[in-house]
Amino acid sequence: MFLEYPVLFIFPAAMAFAAATDVLTLTIPNRISLALIVSFFLAAPLAGMSLETMLMHVGAFAFILAVGIVVFSLGWMGGGDAKLMAAGSLWIGFPLLVPFFAYIAICGGALAVVMLLYRRIPAEALPGHDWVARLHRAESGIPYGLAIAGGAMWVYPKTEIFRGLIG
Repeated sequence: MFLEYPVLFIFPAAMAFAAATDVLTLTIPNRISLALIVSFFLAAPLAGMSLETMLMHVGAFAFILAVGIVVFSLGWMGGGDAKLMAAGSLWIGFPLLVPFFAYIAICGGALAVVMLLYRRIPAEALPGHDWVARLHRAESGIPYGLAIAGGAMWVYPKTEIFRGLIG
């Protein structure tokens, strides 16, 4: 029980960091997705996950990564977003992929509405920070890492890893 609780917070902390980084810079560094991938292989055995189940989670990761590469190549999503969703899918696994993506869609829809309303505010009325101005520009896109993190946080308590780590 010594390591389980700190490991329990790796996934939400990494997702929160990805969301904050995306809001501030409109990028999600590769190191966040890489940290999620590496830490999965620490968390899964601590959660009592069998090798077969771990391989199924790796399959979910590979599937979502492949879809993400296609979606990125079509210009529908950023590369960091695609990698973050794949790394999140590794932790979440096949049984919860549909709810994960449903929650991402709900959070993404809410985020899009908020961004549309935010961009109607006159630029002169906003604080003078670079990241605030960058988010205000319509051509900047939407920091979808925030929606991915929201969907991840929503589904995480239902995952096998979470349940295994809390005992």
